[in-house]
Amino acid sequence: MRIVFHLLFFLGLASPLLAAPATEMIVLEQPGCPWCKQFNEEIAPAWPNTPEGHVAPLRRVDITEPWPEDLAAVQRERFTPSFILMHGGKEIGRLRGYVGDQFFWFRIAELIAELPQQPIAASEEHDERGIPE
Repeated sequence: MRIVFHLLFFLGLASPLLAAPATEMIVLEQPGCPWCKQFNEEIAPAWPNTPEGHVAPLRRVDITEPWPEDLAAVQRERFTPSFILMHGGKEIGRLRGYVGDQFFWFRIAELIAELPQQPIAASEEHDERGIPE
């Protein structure tokens, strides 16, 4: 019984290490930025409920604060807001500025399309487009 407990405990701790690389949308912002405010009013509240938000949750970085250690390889920006799509610790692409929701969603869709394709599980049945049935 103890062995089973330890095995389950180990697997529970190891599972995050076995998971697919994390994908996130870094939002660079700063206090007093009017375009950041507009983004926060028009897009940010809905983001977690969108397909894009499920693929790449928002992570906010205030550029006036110390730069996060895990983003040391990412080029800093002075222009806010800027949006950086990260996957597995690597930059996929970025969007500088916010000029409204329609252009934003169009550009974000282009960035998301650049993500590496996730492998399809062999046990799933898919149609000709690769969509699970």
